[in-house]
Amino acid sequence: MEPGIALAPGLVHHPGWLDAASRAALQAEVAAVLAAAPAYTPRMPRTGKPFSVRMTNAGPLGWVSDAAGYRYQPQHPETGAPWPPLPPTVLRAWAALAGYAAPPEACLINLYGPEARMGLHQDRDERDLTAPVLSLSLGAPALFRYGGLKRTDPSRSIRLRAGDALVIGGPSRLIFHGIDRVLAAGDLLDPGEPALPELPAGWRLNLTARRVSPPVAGPVAAKP
Repeated sequence: MEPGIALAPGLVHHPGWLDAASRAALQAEVAAVLAAAPAYTPRMPRTGKPFSVRMTNAGPLGWVSDAAGYRYQPQHPETGAPWPPLPPTVLRAWAALAGYAAPPEACLINLYGPEARMGLHQDRDERDLTAPVLSLSLGAPALFRYGGLKRTDPSRSIRLRAGDALVIGGPSRLIFHGIDRVLAAGDLLDPGEPALPELPAGWRLNLTARRVSPPVAGPVAAKP
């Protein structure tokens, strides 16, 4: 396996990690998740302002945001149903790239329309911050911006394309990062990925696998 491109300590970009067959498999898995857990529009705490991205989740836990705040919970906020299982392709990517023994507990799926953005933020709602966040991209490319541990630190951007994987861990686990914009066909040096069947043309889909809680330690043997 190629080692990937280290953008910063613990921040590793794996361009094209998912080949065409793996992308097709993941697209089908995401379609099944969306059928069981429809995408919804989260809202900011306190202000109630809607996000520009739509979201859903898979796994035992899902990340949500509403007037009560940011949190993980086991059920869809609108249907009340449990989240569907984690996609197998996400689990295989985690096993290959995360470098963490315990499996992920949540897979947040963000659906970006052509005008959607994600401002600089930290992923810090997890109790276990030793586990990385693993990102997988499908659909339209986007400009991913990353900085340092403070919002005011200098930042730079890279282009994430369909099939790219990104590991955010180690010293970079709490860096500020976000999506500047989704790239239209005219912004590209290549034709990009064909439109996903379950999304309008020009949309991007991003999956982030997260470990929320520390692994439970096994039983301690009694001393003789």
